[in-house]
Amino acid sequence: MSLPKILFGKLFLQSTENTLVQFFRYVFVGGIAFVADFGSLFLLTEYVGLHYLVSATAAFIIGLSINYIISTLWVFQHGRVKNRYVEFLFFALIGMAGLGLNTLVMYVFTDLMEIHYLLSKIISTVLVFLWNFLARKYILFNPKKN
Repeated sequence: MSLPKILFGKLFLQSTENTLVQFFRYVFVGGIAFVADFGSLFLLTEYVGLHYLVSATAAFIIGLSINYIISTLWVFQHGRVKNRYVEFLFFALIGMAGLGLNTLVMYVFTDLMEIHYLLSKIISTVLVFLWNFLARKYILFNPKKN
C-alpha cells in the first residue's frame, strides 16, 4: 500500500485516539460548524433583523449541534460517558462555556473596540475553537486508561 493511501486512511478513515489526528479532523468539523454558525449569524442579523448578540447565540447553537454530530461520528469515537444524552449534555456545557467566551469576545471587539461584528466573530472563533477542542478532548472524550 502506498504512503498516500496509508496517510489518507489514518487521517480520514481509521478510528483513532491520536490527539494530532483528532485535532486535524476537528479542524474540518470546526470549519463545517463555523460555516453554519457564521452564515446563520449573518442571515439572522442582516435579514431577520436580530441584534448581533442574539443572532450569535442562535448561530452558536446551530454550529454546536452540527459539531456534536460530526465529532462523535468521526473525531472522538470513544468517550467517558456511554449515555448519548448525558454525553450531549456535557458537550453542550463545554459549548456553553465557549458561548460565554464567544459573547464576551464579540462584545469587547464590537462594542468596545468598534470592530465590525463579523470580524469580531472570526477572532472569537479562534479562541472558542481552541477551548472547545481541548476541553472536549481532555474532559469528555479522553477514555480512561486501565
